[in-house]
Amino acid sequence: MTFQPKSDFLRVMFERGYVADCTDYAGLDGALLEGPVTAYIGYDATAASLHVGHLLNIMMLRWFQKTGNRPITLMGGGTTKVGDPSFRSEERPLLDDAAIQSNIDGMQQVFARYLTYGDGAATMLNNAEWLDGLNYLEFLRDIGRHFSVNRMLSFESVKSRLDREQSLSFLEFNYMILQAYDFLELHRRYGCRLQMGGSDQWGNIVNGIDLTRRVDDAVVWGLTSPLLTTSDGRKMGKSAGGAVWLNGAMLSPYDFWQFWRNTTDADVGRFLKLYTELPVDECDRLGALQGSEINEAKVRLANEVTALLHGADAAASAEATAREVFEQGGAGGDLEVATIGADALSGGLTVAQLLVQTGITASGKEAKRLVAEGGLRLNNQAVSDPQMAVDAALIGDGLKVSVGRKKHRMVMIG
Repeated sequence: MTFQPKSDFLRVMFERGYVADCTDYAGLDGALLEGPVTAYIGYDATAASLHVGHLLNIMMLRWFQKTGNRPITLMGGGTTKVGDPSFRSEERPLLDDAAIQSNIDGMQQVFARYLTYGDGAATMLNNAEWLDGLNYLEFLRDIGRHFSVNRMLSFESVKSRLDREQSLSFLEFNYMILQAYDFLELHRRYGCRLQMGGSDQWGNIVNGIDLTRRVDDAVVWGLTSPLLTTSDGRKMGKSAGGAVWLNGAMLSPYDFWQFWRNTTDADVGRFLKLYTELPVDECDRLGALQGSEINEAKVRLANEVTALLHGADAAASAEATAREVFEQGGAGGDLEVATIGADALSGGLTVAQLLVQTGITASGKEAKRLVAEGGLRLNNQAVSDPQMAVDAALIGDGLKVSVGRKKHRMVMIG
């Protein structure tokens, strides 16, 4: 990408790795330079909490506000009743009004940690405000006539579903029209000129831009972020235990901290740029650390991300708990951290092999002797069988391996 942004917001987006695509870089950059711009990201209320997969776009909204602009968080109280079919293999379960409102209440708790709401600041809206009262015939006549079914079928989010010969209901097919209408309404009501979202929303965003241009003859823009996977190919926001929720009632601050502490070495620098507010050069420095030093960079990552969501006290408490449990081991010993590759686990791994591969013992013979002498504990439980299987579920967010009373090591998947 050769474009060199002049506005503070786009400069931050490029420097920290948030940008996948934009409908008009120069036009958006110019508008940002002229004065505050209003932008929104929509969130359907399909669960009681947002998860780590949403966090990248939440950080985009946070940076948008920090650089002097006005963010809107749009709750999909209306669109949740339809369900976004983008890149899904089947229709989403339909929720009633009470379930949708309960989910919105849970999501609002998260946004309050990242954005400042109030006069002239961030705004939280619900698209049920204008979608619930639509007259179907008037909507078809005034809005539906601007959409080409041929073009809608060409968008990858729909085309991929049809190519797999998977059913796409008429209800779901209407989703992109409703999302496009959201942009039109937000432009009319709040002067919103930018929609942001993940790159899987590109088709929906472009529809909203085209509709707003056709109906109101207005120039608006779209900006998308990359859909992240970890360096080992896993979808960002997933762990062995399922979704990494952002609500403390659904995932404790300690477990949230551990998720980031367990980041693969290759992802540390990138995640520091995306999920913290540390200066870019400091993110690069920490991400370039090698050996045991990278573990302190992971602790820094975990502390920074947890402090943003749950507060500095919760981050400090999580780190202290981790050090107490894993480093001190209750016996004043020191902790070394070792990682094991996911590929090693997929091929089947025994306790003896784990000890050798992580450098705890020099050979399988030594590992078997250690177990036979009763000198090995996993998560404080004695191990008597060197052929005991070790899998991802056992390692979880970290497996404490103790040799004797004072030698402890934390084994992680990395």
